[in-house]
Amino acid sequence: MNTILILWQRQLIRFFRTRTRIVASLAQPVLFLVAFGFGLGPIFAKAGEGNYIQFLSPGIIAMTILFSAVFTGMEIIWDKQFGFLKETLVAPVSRFNIMLGRTLGGATVAFMQGLLVFLITLVVGFRPNFGGLFIAIVFMFLVALLFSALGTAIASQLEDMQSFPLIINFLVMPIYFLSGAIFPIQGLNIILNRIILFNPLAYGVDAIRGSLIGVRYFSYYADFSVLIVCVLVLISVGGYFFSRVEA
Repeated sequence: MNTILILWQRQLIRFFRTRTRIVASLAQPVLFLVAFGFGLGPIFAKAGEGNYIQFLSPGIIAMTILFSAVFTGMEIIWDKQFGFLKETLVAPVSRFNIMLGRTLGGATVAFMQGLLVFLITLVVGFRPNFGGLFIAIVFMFLVALLFSALGTAIASQLEDMQSFPLIINFLVMPIYFLSGAIFPIQGLNIILNRIILFNPLAYGVDAIRGSLIGVRYFSYYADFSVLIVCVLVLISVGGYFFSRVEA
């Protein structure tokens, strides 16, 4: 347990020491929010769907968490190349605990960035139901934990930093755009709808949007069940891959 807490704290300290990284991590979601929110807002309203900023903001929050969480895996490759990981792995502690500590740290950082973007959406014009904020926070952290574990699992199998962003972008962009974050799931053709049903982020977006604005496609039970199962599977897979990393 002490190992998990130490690695969790290390991830947080490392992130907050780099103020440039904090600003850079918020640039993309703000750009998406402003460009999509105000650019497609009139079209969304003419289609009879209401205020697009209201619909889009939960999706932008989820996007921030997704990208931030999955790219925390880059730090494992960085530590491999500079020998920091070797110093950690030779310690007389469980490698699973090391992996779990790093995953929790990355998830916490991504979750906090999601909260920052939530505050930014309020400035832009988002008006959520604050009564559902606690439920949204729970699902935000589950999404962060899920994709932090994914990033850790992938990074455990790679040796160079050039291949990691290529693989991650290949996975993350379809996951995001096919999650219902920027367009409603209702009314899609059956093939696209089936693809979205197998996308775990779709359930996170659905739960966050449902708790904040009351628009939901799945039930909370389905959202929570899918996310918690995916989290457990990816933590198990990530723990197995991390245990095979050579010190």
